[in-house]
Amino acid sequence: MTDDITAFLAANGLPPSARTAVEQIHAPLADWLAAQHAARARALVVGLCGAQGGGKSTAALAIRHLLESRGLRVAALSLDDLYLTRAERLTLARTVHPLLATRGPPGTHDIALGEAVIASLRQPGPTAIPSFDKAIDDRRPPAAWPVFEGPADIILFEGWCVGAVPEPAEALVRPINALERDEDPDGVWRRYVNEALATYQPLFASLDRLILLKAPSFAVVERWRGEQEAKLRAAGEGQGVMTDAEVARFIQFFERLTRAIFAEMPARADALVELGEDRERVRLSFR
Repeated sequence: MTDDITAFLAANGLPPSARTAVEQIHAPLADWLAAQHAARARALVVGLCGAQGGGKSTAALAIRHLLESRGLRVAALSLDDLYLTRAERLTLARTVHPLLATRGPPGTHDIALGEAVIASLRQPGPTAIPSFDKAIDDRRPPAAWPVFEGPADIILFEGWCVGAVPEPAEALVRPINALERDEDPDGVWRRYVNEALATYQPLFASLDRLILLKAPSFAVVERWRGEQEAKLRAAGEGQGVMTDAEVARFIQFFERLTRAIFAEMPARADALVELGEDRERVRLSFR
């Protein structure tokens, strides 16, 4: 295991300090998933939910590496790669609500595409896995999508609201932040997002196991998201990188559902990782 972790850190350019998270969070999850798969006769579909900036993408990479080191065939799919095209979202912005031009919330993903990809990954043969280019805010052409040769033993499906459920209609009445108050005063956007989330449930029903990486608070999520963008700016990234003011507005698109996930998902997640303010593991529990 030590050699596997060292190889993962080196392959992904991660600092030695990242070893602690791999040892305390990702390795136990990989051990658990390997055991879960061994008890099945078909592919294990795993949802990995975590708020923005909480390390879910790194977790998916690490878990995949550790499982592959055991000889398992692991396919990875991100909810971010199921975004509707820019043209499709602009159409929604014109016909439903202007806020739907911004990718991320439910209603801005191609759920039928996700269902088709997961179904294909269970079968022998090649599966093209969708890929979205955030720098241009649009889906890459299918010819540029990576191809996985199936069938997969384990399918990792990660995303900020993977496994989430809609809120009661009465919860939507009062705006939760300035974005909702000023740009969605009549609640059209938030009702559309909530109703769209209901259509995600057949996709989420394909999950055999659900892992939640739970941040300590939404305030911490805001800080994490800001740190992500600051690192991109420091690295000289230009296109698509947000200013602090843009981050502050952008994170409000996700606040309502993130808070709802924090409140209700821990009780039903199959694996719960409670994180501290520096993304360290506070507690790891299995249901």
